[in-house]
Amino acid sequence: MVGRAVKALVVFKPRRVNEPAENSLLPPAHEQHNYKVVRSIYFKRLDAFGYSINDTLAVPDNGLERLGNALHMRTKQGLLRNQILFKEGDLLEPLDLSESERLLRQTDYLLDARVFVNDSTSTKDSVDIVIITKDVFSINASGSASTSGTRLALRDINFMGVGHQIRTNYRFGLSDPQPWQFEGSYFIQNISHSFISAELIYQNTYYYKQQSIGFRRDFFATNTKYAGGAQAAWYQTRQPDYYQDGVPLPDEEIVHVPLDYNIQDFWIGRAFRLKSYDLAQENPGRFITAARFMNIKYTQGGGPTLQSARLYLSAFGYSFRKYYKDQYLFGFGRTEDIPAGNLLAVTTGFEDGAFKNRMYLGLKGAFAKYRPDFGYLYGGIEYGSYRNKSAWEQGVFMSEALYFTPLYRLRNWRWRHFLWHRTALGIRRPDLFALDIDQEDGIRGFRSSSVRGYRKFVLNYETNLFTPLTLLGFRLAIVGFADAAWLTSTENKSPLKEKPYTGFGLGLRFRNEYLTFNTIQILLGYYPRLPQVDGHQQDFKIFQTTRQYYDFNDMRFTQPLISEFR
Repeated sequence: MVGRAVKALVVFKPRRVNEPAENSLLPPAHEQHNYKVVRSIYFKRLDAFGYSINDTLAVPDNGLERLGNALHMRTKQGLLRNQILFKEGDLLEPLDLSESERLLRQTDYLLDARVFVNDSTSTKDSVDIVIITKDVFSINASGSASTSGTRLALRDINFMGVGHQIRTNYRFGLSDPQPWQFEGSYFIQNISHSFISAELIYQNTYYYKQQSIGFRRDFFATNTKYAGGAQAAWYQTRQPDYYQDGVPLPDEEIVHVPLDYNIQDFWIGRAFRLKSYDLAQENPGRFITAARFMNIKYTQGGGPTLQSARLYLSAFGYSFRKYYKDQYLFGFGRTEDIPAGNLLAVTTGFEDGAFKNRMYLGLKGAFAKYRPDFGYLYGGIEYGSYRNKSAWEQGVFMSEALYFTPLYRLRNWRWRHFLWHRTALGIRRPDLFALDIDQEDGIRGFRSSSVRGYRKFVLNYETNLFTPLTLLGFRLAIVGFADAAWLTSTENKSPLKEKPYTGFGLGLRFRNEYLTFNTIQILLGYYPRLPQVDGHQQDFKIFQTTRQYYDFNDMRFTQPLISEFR
């Protein structure tokens, strides 16, 4: 009896891996169906546990999987219809199949999706479409208790199967000046097939309070014509003051000063289709224009780069993007969409401020290439600065490069390497200590309030070894990293002239693709150079994180932006 129970709960089995498939603008086998009438759409919806899109014979094989499916409410068919780019009676456009599959797969509530034509029933003038989706278990509850406080969290990313997302996080019994904290949000994706999403956020902690409501419609697909958004938000924060008269303060002397403000933000964009010289394919390149108005009012506090202002921005640019499919990037075998293409954007504007009026100019360029035998390479540069009284001020220059290797295989083991570079340079800015190299901004596991600067250069390396083992649905990977960051607090000085901070580490990564839990990483880091804490230097550190360290630039044109100094 006990043996059978343990066997049902703890199962080690190899992960069967399909070869990565290149996802071109449209699979060639479907070109013959362009501009045919969509006669019918058949949905096959799979529960979260035990089923597979690639293996039609896979079924739940233990009581735990069957129990999970019984507790799960399957995604409604109407929600899936809401997410695709065609309906019965439409003419099938060239990009509709591949873009609809990607849009389904990029939702939080689906693990994977396939969209294809049923060639056995289609005719010379009409097609039958088959859509197969696999859910994730949408409900996630967690909690913790210690002498410093208690935490309770609950979220549902597919409430009642209609795609609404509810997230809550409550802490109490804290020793902070405010003994409780609450964070909550309600998100509705793609309202009535408009691809307009709405989000309501409320957050209340001692150091950060936020109330906001927003609506947005992105350039979600290659052939999206209009995008835009509207948001109203109120913030009450306490910002740390790390320095006094240009001298860094010890951690115990750092004070937090109030900074309260509110924002009203509106923007709209229009994409123009470019001519295609291939009748079977649509040109994915787009020329895009956009305009934005933002009103920022500071009601308490301020700083050398902050002023209440009305900001008027306009942007124009070119976006070319396509997507490929691969595995074992940020997930553990699920199909992942890799963006490739080019992006060019020019932003101009005017800031009507409480203390000064000034013009703004921003430039951004990026490219991304992918081949299964080469890997992925992304490169981007960005510049932004204000023009005030015939002089440029408060400028920033940033560059970024990301490369990951192809997926290497040794039987059922898989591994991949990542290289990431980031540069941020302040140009004629008064905030000489605005940059840090903590955690995602530089070195994993590193944190110091006194290590701050004006210019930085960061290099990150990571290797991931994916094992074939499964424990309660959780996949296991071994992670190694080496990070280096150069930082200077001197204006017009190269950060590479400073001695670098470094971090080296090894650890484990866990993820259950069928649940909504974030990826869990437990790492041991070694830091040869760390500021002393209470007279001691802690060279080794064990830390846990759920945040994804790397991410793709989607080559998507967004609202006109002010380059962020970070």
